Amino acid sequence: MNGVPHCPDMATKTFDKDTILDLTVNMVPLAIILFFVVAFTFVNPFGFESLTSGLQYTLLIAPFVLLAALTYLSGKAIAGSEEEGTVYAPGQATVPGAKPLHEETGEVTAELEESPDDDTVEAADETA
Repeated sequence: MNGVPHCPDMATKTFDKDTILDLTVNMVPLAIILFFVVAFTFVNPFGFESLTSGLQYTLLIAPFVLLAALTYLSGKAIAGSEEEGTVYAPGQATVPGAKPLHEETGEVTAELEESPDDDTVEAADETA
């Protein structure tokens, strides 16, 4: 994640900006299917017959539900892999000698945890 230390409030979000950008590939067909469901509900150019209209809506709603579920599960998998797996800068995963991003953020976090203020507080506690 861009070399920035992991913030606690980011852990509560399921989908960050990059994950949503990855999932727009599935959101565009969802919007198109939803448009046709609404259009056929209000315009109804073919008339209403129970068999043909039922089949028509089934062929629109079933892929919508399945694609929505697939999009959600893909988003969770993408977000989970960024937290657990090795993350490289874009295009650097196959470059020899490239360092993973999470190692860099781990070093920054370790430096922040070992600040000199902690030593000052401990020294003040010992003298008191």
